[in-house]
Amino acid sequence: MNIPVNLTSGSLVERAQRVAAVAKAHAAEVDHDGRFPEEAVNAMKAERLLSIQIPTELGGDAATTGDITELCSIISQACASSAMVFAMHHIKLSSLVEHGMESDWHRGFMKRIVSEQLLLGSATTEGGIGGNLRNSICAIEVDGDICRLEKDATVISYATHSDAILITSRAHKDAAPSDQVMTAFTREQYTLEKTQGWDTLGMRGTCSEGFLFKGQAPREQIFPKPFAEIAAQSMLANSHILWSGVWYGIAVDAVNRAQAFVRSAARKQPGTVPPGAIRLAEVSTMLQMMKANVVAAIKAYDEAKLDGEKLSSVAFSVAMNNVKIASSESVLAIIDHAMLICGILGYKNDTPFSLGRHLRDAHSARLMISNDRILGNTSTMLLIHKQDTSLLG
Repeated sequence: MNIPVNLTSGSLVERAQRVAAVAKAHAAEVDHDGRFPEEAVNAMKAERLLSIQIPTELGGDAATTGDITELCSIISQACASSAMVFAMHHIKLSSLVEHGMESDWHRGFMKRIVSEQLLLGSATTEGGIGGNLRNSICAIEVDGDICRLEKDATVISYATHSDAILITSRAHKDAAPSDQVMTAFTREQYTLEKTQGWDTLGMRGTCSEGFLFKGQAPREQIFPKPFAEIAAQSMLANSHILWSGVWYGIAVDAVNRAQAFVRSAARKQPGTVPPGAIRLAEVSTMLQMMKANVVAAIKAYDEAKLDGEKLSSVAFSVAMNNVKIASSESVLAIIDHAMLICGILGYKNDTPFSLGRHLRDAHSARLMISNDRILGNTSTMLLIHKQDTSLLG
């Protein structure tokens, strides 16, 4: 795939806004056809947004989690599928940045991501484990300097469009299900045999089909740190924060459409308060609360990264779990409120106030990862941990 002309003038926000304009132009078609948002991803590559998280010493922009969350929100206001691809890529990239800097191969791979704007896919789910990414059935086989892996992955994020896939497995054939490693395989190092389709209610453009993955690569491509450490110290927080940024962007656009509807009604009847005005005030409060939740999560993660003990603590895990639960529930409530404001024009698919795609995309939020699974994990942790109720942390 050819990368478009480099357009990297301006700030990160300005670059993301240009991507959003491209994504918006194709969003309806991407959703209707259930196809990959190729134009938006090409624009991300042209704007060199796929490498912004990488440290400057390796050629990146050293963008923070907060920076990337903001860009997720901007792109999501135009096309949630495009934003989710961007978020998932950066969730995987966070594992490289936080846990691959001491490995020559992984540092070199990050330089490749900068120069080639490689798109990273994710394969953490597997048939037979019920969506529990912290357990694996498959095991990596190490033979001298070579490693091999076969995995029945029920979902691989935009697999056929990825330039590389970061995939989890047991550390060896005798390892416990939770004794996992993560390995980076580049496109020429694996084959994919499709096992499941992706004809979904929403997030249709993420094209996260299921495949039988078979890969072979140099063993140095296995991450040097256990996946348990990677998950706790980078993947958990980045997943829940960046996903929340995507969901916040969906909510923002829904509220903007509701506000435009109320303003239009007000112009038609000067001197009167439109029926939806009170609900608009209510949904503005809901959106502010959702924003505060995401902003607080970013601040908490930034602080925890300065303290390794805090980063791996039960308190931090509980806090990040709560962020995901709150964001995924809030986005649905906000869109429902916006739908009530816009009425039939929000329900129809061919109006400036249409909210059907927003609602369908947002319904994925409680399923990735299942809120019930997260609540179960949190309840177990709270049996041994006192809830933090202080306002100042």
